[in-house]
Amino acid sequence: MLHDGGRFQMNVAQSLGYGPQDRLLIINADDYGLCHSTNSGIQSLLQDGVVSSATIMMPCAWAREAALWSARHSQLDVGVHLTFTSEWSAMKWGPVYRDGPVDSLVTSEGYFCKDAKSFERQADPVQVRQELNAQIKMALQLGVNLTHADNHMGSLYGLQTGRNFLKQVLEVCANYGLPFRLPRNLLLENGQLAPAELANQARKHAEEADRLGVVVLDYLLGLPFRSQANETYDSFKVEMIKLLQHLHPGVSEIIIHPSLVTDELYAFHEEPLKRGMELELFRDPDIQETIRAEGIIPVKWRDLRALQRSQTRP
Repeated sequence: MLHDGGRFQMNVAQSLGYGPQDRLLIINADDYGLCHSTNSGIQSLLQDGVVSSATIMMPCAWAREAALWSARHSQLDVGVHLTFTSEWSAMKWGPVYRDGPVDSLVTSEGYFCKDAKSFERQADPVQVRQELNAQIKMALQLGVNLTHADNHMGSLYGLQTGRNFLKQVLEVCANYGLPFRLPRNLLLENGQLAPAELANQARKHAEEADRLGVVVLDYLLGLPFRSQANETYDSFKVEMIKLLQHLHPGVSEIIIHPSLVTDELYAFHEEPLKRGMELELFRDPDIQETIRAEGIIPVKWRDLRALQRSQTRP
């Protein structure tokens, strides 16, 4: 149970029928569709039940392979990784939308901006909304049974400049009946609750999601995307175990970016070995034992989708 300004508020776990102290966990594989190596790695994790779900970057060259495979495996949870940035120098991508101007979303080369700050500064909200719709429609047209939506590199949250596009994405998600990756409670890197000002801002965004009928998370977690100084697989595993041991009651999502480590990945990616670590991490017996020992309950995005659609059904 969350305390909010003198009143009590149910967490998402309670809305799903669990107890106020139950800790539910979604493990999502981001960047599905990035390349064939990433697709192969994520598909193996999905099929083996190692991750809860994955999200496809529809503007990427290998998104079609990911989408068609996902359409054939509709029992697995796959969402759309709404993408507005193109971060690697050797491999680029741009908008899916083809029916009008996209100039505010791209560089002079026609690709998405390299970083979220540039996107936040120049993007036109109308063009953002058109691109959001286009990416979701493309996934649906390819047959994906979309369970949820989230956002590549946090470009829609306004983390760099304060100029966010949450109104647009929440309205689009409401229209398609999709829950969205947005934490109701903001955590610092050490897992503690954020200061009041930041926490209140996150809560206001969650309240807007509530108003629109979009189900969001209680907590969002992840370890650093890039390799840390002197990091090894074992030290990385220790940090993930700590993260799992300190989950708060409610529904938490942990983000990973797994991939097979191949010549293809090395050709463009600056952190191939870290991606390989993340591929193995949740297969690790020590991680699996931690989840069991902590009494953490696996949950799916499709459970949150069912909750959302049951609440908004006429």
